[in-house]
Amino acid sequence: MLNAFLNCLKIPELRARIFTTFGFIFIARIGAAIPLPGVNPEPLQRFYESQSSNAILGLFNMFTGGALFNGAVFALGIMPYISASIILQLMTAVVPTLARLQQEGEIGRQKITQYTRYLTIGIALVQGLLMTLALSNYPEKIFPGYDMATWGPIVIMQNQFWFILTSTLFLTGGTILLMWIGEQITQKGVGNGISLLITIGIIADFPNAIMAAYSLVTAPEGAETTMSIPVAMLMVFLFIAVVAGIVAVTQAVRKIPVQYAKRVVGRKVMGGQSSFLPLKVNYSGVMPVIFASAILLFPGQILEMLYGATDIEFFRSAAQVFNPQKVWYFLIYTLLILGFSYFWVSIMFKPIQIADELKKNGGYIPGVRPGEPTAKFLDFVMTRLTLAGSIFLAAIALFPNLIMMTQDIPQSIALFFGGTGTLIAVGVMIDSMRQIETYLLQRHYDGFLKKGRSRSRASARTKQLVDTSELKNLGALWTPLTIIFIVGLVSWVLREFVL
Repeated sequence: MLNAFLNCLKIPELRARIFTTFGFIFIARIGAAIPLPGVNPEPLQRFYESQSSNAILGLFNMFTGGALFNGAVFALGIMPYISASIILQLMTAVVPTLARLQQEGEIGRQKITQYTRYLTIGIALVQGLLMTLALSNYPEKIFPGYDMATWGPIVIMQNQFWFILTSTLFLTGGTILLMWIGEQITQKGVGNGISLLITIGIIADFPNAIMAAYSLVTAPEGAETTMSIPVAMLMVFLFIAVVAGIVAVTQAVRKIPVQYAKRVVGRKVMGGQSSFLPLKVNYSGVMPVIFASAILLFPGQILEMLYGATDIEFFRSAAQVFNPQKVWYFLIYTLLILGFSYFWVSIMFKPIQIADELKKNGGYIPGVRPGEPTAKFLDFVMTRLTLAGSIFLAAIALFPNLIMMTQDIPQSIALFFGGTGTLIAVGVMIDSMRQIETYLLQRHYDGFLKKGRSRSRASARTKQLVDTSELKNLGALWTPLTIIFIVGLVSWVLREFVL
């Protein structure tokens, strides 16, 4: 695997994409640490550290990479764009104009992308306005349990109107900048940019989770919350098992055998070969979890903000339906994952088109007639695979909530034992590594895994040495990257242990 990482630097195009991705991620992390003008994030951070669970806001803070409780310009994160994408996807299925645009190819997709951007700006403006109103008037309503007399004021700007105006514009601009960064990573970097931004935000809280777990293990016996060493070892084993299970199901496929008939083309005999059609068990990947999480976060956050801005008890009662520790949340979350799994498969998987392509190329599934029967067979198999994959997704997504409710483990730790964050992180990392491996295989390098390859090729690649002539110009790149890493490490140490 070390050779694979070194080989990534030997391909100029891939090397440029990797460094471009790191650069944009660095910008995103800086924006998550710059507070809004007029906001003092220190009381909010101390309040968050004293809480074992923050329900909806805890999940939203995870998706923003800690920007929410930093009072940062990226406090809204990329979720307005995700919400806009979901709304446009749903409208595409019911609005004929959008459906026609989707069928027009690249031009239609560009038009839908433009509509998504406009809708993102509208959602960000509404969320930013409600958030600033709540912070200014009722911070204890948007952050349940927050006492201004105990923790201190969050907004320190005297001119309330100017604070609301500027903060709303900054929050909206931060979301637009994140949207642009995500698109740039997708075009010029490695992996899906929007998903990578969410993943980096999730991983950013991993060191704090390790420190919180260590403090629980080393806590004295009289402490309120402790964790014994056997339980800690069990949790580590459980974490590894969950990640392994996610990887296994993400990579699992159902191989449908395909036989190609022999054809005579000139003097050559074509076809007569056996192959297979791989149908993924989790065909929709992490998209149902992202969509379901965004759907649950969006109304819950809006209701909490409306309650904070208007002090109407109805909005608070309605927001409790979306509390991750309530039974209704479990039920709605499961149904949304199931629904979005089938919705995504219905959009992306085209059994009729696959059946026509097989028929044109002289291929058929043994025991199934070509044409419409093949399409029905593929739809039958994919329907049952989607059910199994969606049930697994729902179980993994709800697992941290069960741990918090049964074992009394803080949310910052439990979120990494499965759940939305781990599903997204593992899935996105696998997709990014698969894209990198494509570049490596195109240049006749080994990828990250050698399992399933011929012995002669694998042994030859194992002995492959790094071509220093292609790496001789990388010295100028290592220096700024090393400086950035050292500055980031020193900043984190000062923030956690000194300041």
